[in-house]
Amino acid sequence: MPRWGMVIDLDKCFACQSCTAACRMENNTPIAGPDQAILGRAILWNEVLPFLEGEYPLVHATMIPRPCMHCDNPPCTAVCPVRATYKNEEGIVVVDYQRCIGCRMCTVACPYAIRYFNWFPPEWPQALKQHLNPDPEVAPRPKGVVEKCTFCIQRLHRAREKAAAEGRTFQATDYMPACVQTCTGHARYFGDLDDPNSLVSKLSHSPRAFRLLEELGTEPKVYYLKQG
Repeated sequence: MPRWGMVIDLDKCFACQSCTAACRMENNTPIAGPDQAILGRAILWNEVLPFLEGEYPLVHATMIPRPCMHCDNPPCTAVCPVRATYKNEEGIVVVDYQRCIGCRMCTVACPYAIRYFNWFPPEWPQALKQHLNPDPEVAPRPKGVVEKCTFCIQRLHRAREKAAAEGRTFQATDYMPACVQTCTGHARYFGDLDDPNSLVSKLSHSPRAFRLLEELGTEPKVYYLKQG
């Protein structure tokens, strides 16, 4: 069984935000609008954050793309009282929106701040409604649940179905999240971390590789490559 993970090369990322746009369209992430954004209620499953290093005036800005870390030891799943969020057999931390009661304990437990409470009914500007993903697996979520990146798990399901329909064995290369597919700088790599021959597995063992807040013991499956 694969153990899906991602590697992001910070030398190649130039903060074009194509990953953010692709994630929004693929997963029908609602638009908060200016009034909700002022209240801190914007919803971004995949965002690019500035990280400042050094001391003024010798300050260097690094852009850190931040999806869900899909931890091997996720603190969010341990605190959910209804088990609406859990780690599946392939290591992807998912959310059952039908079970979620919106208590937001998972958002408090997550040290990476990648979970978003849906404060408002899902809305999109008229010009964007025609771009919504018709896949029923990513239907707009109701108000009052917690949303997050799922590595576009619906794409995994479609890839498995396609492989079965074509009478062949599913390959790890058949599946790719939207953010990886659309990365204009080719800074994102995705695949099976347990396959020693996969590129993502090799890069995760690079001397440049590191993980965010690794000292907390959450064992995130998103790795970063330091800038050279």
